[in-house]
Amino acid sequence: MKSNDAAAVFAALGQESRLDLLRILLEAGPTGLSAGAVGTALGIVPSTLSFHLRALEQVGLVRPTRQGRSLIYAAQIERLRHLVTFLSRDCCGGRPELCGDLMQAWPASPPENGPMTPAYNVLFLCTRNSARSLMAEAILNKLGGERFRAYSAGSDPAPQPMPEVLEKLESLGHDISGVRSKSYLEFQKPDAPRMDFVITLCDELQGQNCPDFGGHAITASWPLPGPGQFASGSHERTLMLNELYASLYRRLGIFTSLKMEALDRMSLRHRVGDLSEAPLTVAKEH
Repeated sequence: MKSNDAAAVFAALGQESRLDLLRILLEAGPTGLSAGAVGTALGIVPSTLSFHLRALEQVGLVRPTRQGRSLIYAAQIERLRHLVTFLSRDCCGGRPELCGDLMQAWPASPPENGPMTPAYNVLFLCTRNSARSLMAEAILNKLGGERFRAYSAGSDPAPQPMPEVLEKLESLGHDISGVRSKSYLEFQKPDAPRMDFVITLCDELQGQNCPDFGGHAITASWPLPGPGQFASGSHERTLMLNELYASLYRRLGIFTSLKMEALDRMSLRHRVGDLSEAPLTVAKEH
């Protein structure tokens, strides 16, 4: 970081509301917060909040990511780390050990502009983990080959998957022997696989923010309608499941074709988030 960059960062932070804003985003961690949640927490009206967010974004302290129809803001810890490095570079006349382990206050994190590396663990989240997320898990495990390992979970999991979902997957050649509804808490245990991507498939997880799976995971939201709105065994539910399968198959086909090794983390985050705009399509058998 150069002196003029550091000066710009300090100038942006030279206002109490922006300091409070950055502290709230740092507390939220890598999953970030929506502008509405930040405004509510700080008691700032939207127009004023947008002004402060834009000021912090211009100096690289926060970055927005589109998730469905919302913008999620997250603090850029790497930028703050560069600022601390700039300040302490010549600490104590070339004897940084006298600075009280200043740099150890910042844990290591993956560089925002570093390339992703295979293979990739992908977790699909929904509230009940009985239909959409199970279908996405099965499809990606079939399409992904050796490059992807797919998982699914719910914030309030159903006792078991929808029978129609199991029938649909089995009829299309998917292995359903291990398909079950389960809580996302299983994937926050110490021995759980580390996720590279966490993708939510419903508008909200029972009012919760996306659970924190660490700074390594890239998060995205692909909101899709739930088949649970239709009665079990109804023609409407069958049509909805057909459309959901086709839409997920199409999105995940694009997802697996991304040149992930050639994209930095921010570019990849935007590419995956953009797939939320893919419309439902007429169902086709695969």
